[in-house]
Amino acid sequence: MSKKINDGCRDLTLRQTARFLKQHDNYIILTHASPDGDTLGSAYALYYALKEIEKRACVICPDVIPEKYGYFVTKTDHVSRGNATVVAVDVADKRLLGGLSEEFGDIVDLNIDHHISNVRFAKNLYLDANAAATAECMYELLALMKVNINDVTAKALYTGIATDTGCFKYSNVTAKTHIITAQLYEYNIDAPEINRLMFDTKSRRLLELERMVLDASEFHFDGKCIILPVTAEMQKKTGCSGTELEGIAVISRSVEGVVAGVTLKQTDDNEFKVSLRTYPPLDASKICKILGGGGHRTASGASVTGSLEEVKKAVLEAVESVMEEAYAGTSAAE
Repeated sequence: MSKKINDGCRDLTLRQTARFLKQHDNYIILTHASPDGDTLGSAYALYYALKEIEKRACVICPDVIPEKYGYFVTKTDHVSRGNATVVAVDVADKRLLGGLSEEFGDIVDLNIDHHISNVRFAKNLYLDANAAATAECMYELLALMKVNINDVTAKALYTGIATDTGCFKYSNVTAKTHIITAQLYEYNIDAPEINRLMFDTKSRRLLELERMVLDASEFHFDGKCIILPVTAEMQKKTGCSGTELEGIAVISRSVEGVVAGVTLKQTDDNEFKVSLRTYPPLDASKICKILGGGGHRTASGASVTGSLEEVKKAVLEAVESVMEEAYAGTSAAE
């Protein structure tokens, strides 16, 4: 499936983005569907910043926001659709807006993002593909705007950076990531508690789901690839769904010898969301591009239509193709 790229999209510098945000008065801030800490943290940090400079703003999420983000999520303003400037944060493709795509997908005025796979669907784009998280971009933006960052804003920004770096374990972490995080520690953010909520807390029903997923897991390519299926039946039986399933994709990172961890989450009778996590030399974005998706080098995703077996086959063919290229000329290409 090819993506439609908007050639009319205008690239903005950080300074131009700051100027853009000061020029307008009413904002609708959009997150992506199945919201994670980065899209929510970036959206609410921007909301609080705009309020500081006396703008009206609302945050709209396509899905229910998990309660665990309640320490920075709040009720926002009512902003009329008719006179609003629409900003999407941490959204690489309008399809990721989920149920909001039809209403807003073609009218996004500004997109702030860090995904190299961004398809340039907005009228204006600030993209820093070297940033570990969109929240990292947002911190720099707010600093340039000279907006007062309060404790709640700092918590939102820290959450975005921590969650998109796996609590600073992933390869996307840079010196700048640590410098910005150190500056956030100057505020009352209670990082240990945020880390506990984000990384060390799960429900009993999620534990039961993880057991089912592990029982149904499959290894391929001499143990280099693991498939973790999350079927509709598993979700129904355990009561786990939506953002509660985010952590399943991380399981593969702890399995020795695995360089490609594939989570297949059933989202409809005949559709699966593919979440891919890879280690060098594999490039997750190359694999997901074959499947019509995209993302980062070590973490990417796609939506694939078909039965579980059909989706497995398509994904394994894509993994094998990129694996053969990555291991070409080495003894690892068995």
